[in-house]
Order: sequence, then structure tokens, then C-alpha cells
Amino acid sequence: MSQFVPPRPRLVSVKRGFTVVASQFNANYVDGLVTHCTQELRALSPQSNVTVHQVPGAFEIPIVVREIARKKKAEAIIALGVIIEGETDHARLLGEVVTQSLQQIALEYGVPVIHAVQSLKNKEQARERCLGDKINRGTEAARAALEMTNLLAEIRS
Repeated sequence: MSQFVPPRPRLVSVKRGFTVVASQFNANYVDGLVTHCTQELRALSPQSNVTVHQVPGAFEIPIVVREIARKKKAEAIIALGVIIEGETDHARLLGEVVTQSLQQIALEYGVPVIHAVQSLKNKEQARERCLGDKINRGTEAARAALEMTNLLAEIRS
């Protein structure tokens, strides 16, 4: 596991719109990602709006992300979920489909889609990445979303 945690971006005083799309499957881990993500967004961009939508599982994340992107409802969309490997190839296939779909949506609609749907080997990895404070992928996703909105606002102005 990478121990690198991206530095905190500069605080933003402009109002931005962030949308989190989170899976309900493996809820105890995903809830940790959502909590860390939304806390970091509110700390870094206190005037911004943060909306959270929940979907049944990781497979359903892209359709909601696409709808938000299509309707231009957010300046960045953060996809949060946890896929834990089992005895079949289902987790790997699910992770690949979600990854490809999220990238396609970002490119098609020109909105940052932060992919923080975690494909993990076991619950120990999920605890480390989703519930801990040292390396939390929800915190990292919030920072990436803010960095991307800052960069795109600069490029597009």
C-alpha cells in the first residue's frame, strides 16, 4: 500500500459544487470514506455545496455519475465504494467495468470524476484505507476533487 498522502491543497473561498456517489454495499467501510471525504471537502472549501447520493452497489455508481455529469450538477463528482475480492472473478470484473465507465464519463462530459471505488483483497485493507485517519482514500479523493476544480477553473478562465 502506498504510504504517500497528497498534501492538502490551498483553501478555496469560492463556492463550488461537489457530488459524492457512494455505494451502500460494504456500508461500514464506505461510510468511513464518505465521512472523511465530506469532512475534508468542508474543511478545504467551506462555502461549497456537498451532495451525497447513495446507490445499492459499485455497479450502480456510473449511471448516477453519468446523470449528474450530463445535467452539469457538480463541478466534480467523487465515486466511493468498496469491492472486496472473493473466490470468483466477480470483484475484478466489477472493478474493471466501474473504472472504464467512470473514465469514459469524465472524458465525455468534461467533469472531473474522482475514482475512489476501492478494489481490495480483504477486510484488513478496507479498514486501513476506509476507516483510518493515516491513509484514508476518502480524504485523498476530496483533495483530488478540489485540486481538479481549481486547475480546471484556472484553465477555463
